[in-house]
Amino acid sequence: MGSVTIRYFCYGCLFTSVTWTALLFVYFNFSEVTQPLKNVPIKGSGPHGPFPKKFFPRFTRGPSRVLEPQFKAHKMDNVIDNHIEDPEKGNVKFSPELGMIFNERDQELRDLGYQKHAFNMLISNRLGYRRDVPDTRNAACKEKSYPADLPVASVVICFYNEAFSALLRTVHSVVDRTPAHLLHEIILVDDDSDLGEVLVFLDSHCEVNKMWLQPLLAAVREDTHTVVCPVIDIISADTLVYSSSPVVRGGFNWGLHFKWDLVPLDELGGPEGATAPIKSPTMAGGLFAMNRRYFNELGQYDSGMDIWGGENLEISFRIWMCGGKLFIIPCSRVGHIFRKRRPYGSPEGQDTMTHNSLRLAHVWLDEYKEQYFSLRPDLKTRSYGNISERVELRKRLGCKSFKWYLDNIYPEMQISGPNAKPQQPIFINRGPKRPKVLQRGRLYHLQTNKCLVAQGRPSQKGGLVVLKACDYGDPNQVWVYNEEHELVLNNLLCLDMSETRSSDPPRLMKCHGSGGSQQWTFGKNSRLYQVSVGQCLKVVDPLSQKGYVAMAICDGSSSQQWQLEG
Repeated sequence: MGSVTIRYFCYGCLFTSVTWTALLFVYFNFSEVTQPLKNVPIKGSGPHGPFPKKFFPRFTRGPSRVLEPQFKAHKMDNVIDNHIEDPEKGNVKFSPELGMIFNERDQELRDLGYQKHAFNMLISNRLGYRRDVPDTRNAACKEKSYPADLPVASVVICFYNEAFSALLRTVHSVVDRTPAHLLHEIILVDDDSDLGEVLVFLDSHCEVNKMWLQPLLAAVREDTHTVVCPVIDIISADTLVYSSSPVVRGGFNWGLHFKWDLVPLDELGGPEGATAPIKSPTMAGGLFAMNRRYFNELGQYDSGMDIWGGENLEISFRIWMCGGKLFIIPCSRVGHIFRKRRPYGSPEGQDTMTHNSLRLAHVWLDEYKEQYFSLRPDLKTRSYGNISERVELRKRLGCKSFKWYLDNIYPEMQISGPNAKPQQPIFINRGPKRPKVLQRGRLYHLQTNKCLVAQGRPSQKGGLVVLKACDYGDPNQVWVYNEEHELVLNNLLCLDMSETRSSDPPRLMKCHGSGGSQQWTFGKNSRLYQVSVGQCLKVVDPLSQKGYVAMAICDGSSSQQWQLEG
């Protein structure tokens, strides 16, 4: 009886395995959602391509379903002038109106994107899977040459419930801008394959820039105990515009949160100039390259940590304290969507950042963990799991003390208490740069022949704007439109739109210089488009004397037509 039961159990397992294999084959080969991923030809960069093989992506131990079946950019007859093309063909020309909302479906897709992914999925889907990005490297980087025999790389892209258009753009950017002979494979999430010599980790909402990989591989080839990070350029979560980032390095505070620091003056001005590697006390975490054997020798990641938070500081401390080095390579640039929030949490509602930080503090900080607990005394008795394996790893690797790390790697770090050192200045503050003025005049509404002005005083922060009769002698009615796409009334406050409550009317707020809620574009048909909410400014009731304005779906109506008159 027992042998019969075992035999039928084995038959059941075999039948289940065959069924799932067949279903997955059909899904990944014929599903509309994954069709763009099927047999993607890998092209090298410039003269190196094309690849003599195909790229077959592997989804292993990843999400149980593929999200956003509507990721294909739908055709928009009323924005033909934006040159938005099929996302699989690429070559999309970036239009300032790419995020404009024309109907309820657009609104739903945009709102879903911010809710699930914390960036503008409407623009991401319309943008497609390929695009050109500006070459943000220093000019000196373009003159550098790299050895022909660099180690090959396995690019590991970790993702969780990622918007499919952003994930595919990440993959295509790696494929299109990486020489064929250096790219061993692209791994989505994780894989049990035969890895390349160097592991290159990327977030799933990135776009790599020109010649991004060679500088990283050259540094790892020179010293296998060196871990390197690219300069992380900024992709706006609202507009997906790719812009250059200043060269900064990683640090942290005693709350064990990562932060960016300006590079100390004594790190600059060496013989290699702007192309020299920059010693970084910590890494941001999602984007780095590391010798595969060294990654394993150093203990990979702490498997006792959960989901997100603290793992970047943990591996940074481990690299420096256990004999390695961590550098930022200025000639390697990778763009990253800086989301407005982390769009996922722990399935059980656990504070994973706190859990992970406690493990980090107890394993690596030695007596300096009291700096952490002085800020969070409530965590002294909080459980953090079994750390004996990580403590043993530290002993086995012969790692130095955290005091050594502070003295030699991050001497700028401040320590509270009677023995605190005075902080040395690490940069020169030259003050903010004023954006260039593009146009100056009254914001004139064509239908009503009135001008947009402050409802009260133009200096009142949070005040509403309304339509009133134009007074060409009143300086309080004069707007400035600058290169940051800000509308500034009387050189005082910016026209601002709530990013979370698009039903609220626009208000006057202090100019923050970060785009988003204060970024406006004059577009086709005299419409005034607000980039962050994807809607256009309109007059609520053109016949009313109250002159109220609001944001609405861009329909091209006469109530949405504006002109900045000089």
